[in-house]
Amino acid sequence: QVQLVESGGGLVQPGGSLRLSCAASGSFFSTYRMAWYRQAAGKQRELVARITTSNSTYYTNSVKGRFTISRDNAKNTVYLQMNSLNPEDTAVYYCETSNYWGQGTQVTVSS
Repeated sequence: QVQLVESGGGLVQPGGSLRLSCAASGSFFSTYRMAWYRQAAGKQRELVARITTSNSTYYTNSVKGRFTISRDNAKNTVYLQMNSLNPEDTAVYYCETSNYWGQGTQVTVSS
């Protein structure tokens, strides 16, 4: 079983930045494909970004060029650097691997 704990969410003004972190339990983090999802109020959960064990990345179109996913295997942590945030990025952000989910962290972009 894998436990995932997200942190780093909060309130930010449009154009601002946040960095989300997701710490994973266990000794096999380096073998996990990791992903960030988000769910805005009244909408379905969507894949935002994904990183493989070889550090190949995928981004949904709406965040390309603004968000960066990365991982630190020594710290069992995956990050999501979010720049140029806009109100449409407001959502609960979740970390996921192998169908294990964290509790989510709220990101609110508002002036």
